Amino acid sequence: MILSLRMKSEKILNFSLLFVFVNACFAQADFAPYFYDNGPYSDNGNLALFSLSEDTPIGTQIYRLNGTDPEGQEVRYGLSFDPGSKEYFSVNPKSGSITLVEKLDREKQDSIDVNISITDGKSKVVEKVTIFVMDTNDEKPEFQNMPAIIDVLETTESGSSIYKVEAVDRDTGSGGSVTYYLQTPQSNLFAIDRHSGVLRIKSGETLDYEKTKTHFVIVIAKDGGGNYNGKEQFLSSSSTLTINVIDAQDTPPSFIGTPYFGYVYEVSKPGSEIFIVSAEDGDVGNPNPVRYSFDEGDDGVFDINKTSGCISLLSPPIELKREIFNVKVRASEISPEGKLMDYSVTTVVIRVVDLNNNPPTFYGENGPQSMFELTMYEHPPEGEILRGLKITVNDSDQGANAKFNLRLIGPGRMLRVVPQTVLNEAQVTILVEESAAMDYEKHHFLTYKLLAVEADTPERFSATADIIIHLLDTNDNAPRFSSDYYIARIPENSPGGSNVVSVTAVDPDSGPWGEVKYSIYGSGAELFLIQPTSGIIYTQPWASLDAEVRSKYNFYVKAEDADGKYSLAEVFVTVLDLNDHPPAFNNNFLEKTMVIGAPVKIEAVDDDAEVPNNVIEYTIMKAEPDNNIFDINADTGEIKLKSFIKSMAIIQNITKKRDCSWSLVVQARDQGQPSFSTTAVVKIDITEAVKSRFFSYFLGLRKRPGTVFGICLTLVMFTISLTIVISTVMYWKSVKKTRVQPHGKIRKIARRPVP
Repeated sequence: MILSLRMKSEKILNFSLLFVFVNACFAQADFAPYFYDNGPYSDNGNLALFSLSEDTPIGTQIYRLNGTDPEGQEVRYGLSFDPGSKEYFSVNPKSGSITLVEKLDREKQDSIDVNISITDGKSKVVEKVTIFVMDTNDEKPEFQNMPAIIDVLETTESGSSIYKVEAVDRDTGSGGSVTYYLQTPQSNLFAIDRHSGVLRIKSGETLDYEKTKTHFVIVIAKDGGGNYNGKEQFLSSSSTLTINVIDAQDTPPSFIGTPYFGYVYEVSKPGSEIFIVSAEDGDVGNPNPVRYSFDEGDDGVFDINKTSGCISLLSPPIELKREIFNVKVRASEISPEGKLMDYSVTTVVIRVVDLNNNPPTFYGENGPQSMFELTMYEHPPEGEILRGLKITVNDSDQGANAKFNLRLIGPGRMLRVVPQTVLNEAQVTILVEESAAMDYEKHHFLTYKLLAVEADTPERFSATADIIIHLLDTNDNAPRFSSDYYIARIPENSPGGSNVVSVTAVDPDSGPWGEVKYSIYGSGAELFLIQPTSGIIYTQPWASLDAEVRSKYNFYVKAEDADGKYSLAEVFVTVLDLNDHPPAFNNNFLEKTMVIGAPVKIEAVDDDAEVPNNVIEYTIMKAEPDNNIFDINADTGEIKLKSFIKSMAIIQNITKKRDCSWSLVVQARDQGQPSFSTTAVVKIDITEAVKSRFFSYFLGLRKRPGTVFGICLTLVMFTISLTIVISTVMYWKSVKKTRVQPHGKIRKIARRPVP
């Protein structure tokens, strides 16, 4: 048994030695730290497959490196970039927090290689990872072939493709897709394929060099939108395509100055010139020469010059069988090879003048016409010709039969007609006479009658034509206020932002010219604001009104239209006083001396600005030792004894005291709503009327000890001086009494002898 125990002890000893050895071996080993691999959707670990949006703001903490050391040692983190690479991130060595320090731009760099490291102080592990920069919609489409100028023949067929617009957006996904649009004004003639950018002439539309020689087409390229800074954003660009229309020979000649009227007079001779027609090729880009000929109606009695268009008479007038000839004249283009091409036909009315059988007739551009319309701006310059009215008046008779007068009948004297007397035919000119009366705000349109009356014929044939002038508005009026001044009142306790007054101005012009905006200015406007469109004036949000500080404000309000025309009105604002100050005595304890039969007066002041808030009423609330001895004037504050008190004896009889001092509690109350009041204690000393002046004076000396001392000293000095004077006088009197003075001459009386 002892052997068995010894063997067990040896085994335990060997095992212990082995355990110590193994621990020593492990104590000498040091394992490297390592990062956690938390996958691509984690915000901490080893940046495995980490991606970052390119609109991430600088300073954002984007990730936290996270790892450990097998031995439990504290680890530190590091981050570096390859030489020459831009350093986009920084790392906190202790916490592993990675912060973005440079602006990302996927279009410049869509991935960033970063070397991350972890160390326990002995071992350091470095891994190279790639951070992917994700796209946001931050790039506008860019045109590759715009702006551009192209030439298109005016005969290009409707629906034809004329240009392919190309724009590229460097974003990915929907933000990189581009669709094309045309700005609205161009969409009536052209169309663009939204996806391919192919610009076409719209189906059913054609180009016309004679109408428009150049078209400016604004193309808009817009992306499909995408996220940027947390919001969906759509970006677009625009550019201009200039399309020059190339003229083609597709327009026939056109006659100038139609309608045409010619006259054959009785004195006319064969070969006389009657009329000259004139035509030009409608293809003004590359015109061809024109040749003239008769189509019909000439009856062989007229001839026309092929190149000049001059119509002349072949037969004597007496041989003419009709009074009116409607001669059809053809004007044909001649190609450079001399071939006849497109042509136009017009009618020349040739009259044979012999009898007064035709009244005056008004003609427009397309023949006889009884109504003419014109659109023009109001207030044209006086003397201006209304050139839009192309009126010709004609009387086909001859001589005095073709003489007639023109008159214009209508509202006022805004227009006049020239000439006023016509022979045969004239171009009618209408001039502006009174520009001010042609006011859009008074008349949207003007209607006149143009009257032509033969002057010297018995028949007095006449004709009329209506002239309608549509006036267009101009900015000829400034806004006008409903009043030259506005008076407003506002309580002084009104909070900031309170409405004060609403002003109104009206501009009779139309459109933007009639829209009024308001503003205020002036030395009194600093506490006020105005709503620009409604004209409501209100106080500043911080304004504090105080009628006691300032109760009157005045400033100007300005009404202005879109062109800067304006008018002014003055605003007067009165701050209404509120009862916010109580009456106040100069002192809450007052001392007064009252002579029987005479009142004493107290006074309180109320700082409110207006009546009745500053009107004070006085009341005796309490009087000691007796309440039934004084009266007070409620308006003036005068205190007096009741009428039955005539002497001090009555007062002493009432109070049973010889003391003549009274204490009164007097109230001063204002008349405002709500009413405020203040009280004061008034001490009154009563004295008799006989000694009133001296008594009042000596009572008043109680508060002036220096004066009392001076008076006492004066009295003492006066008494001493008086005593000295009296003593001196008495002394000299006594001296005089004791001195013997003769009262007359001493006469010696002779003695008589004794008998």
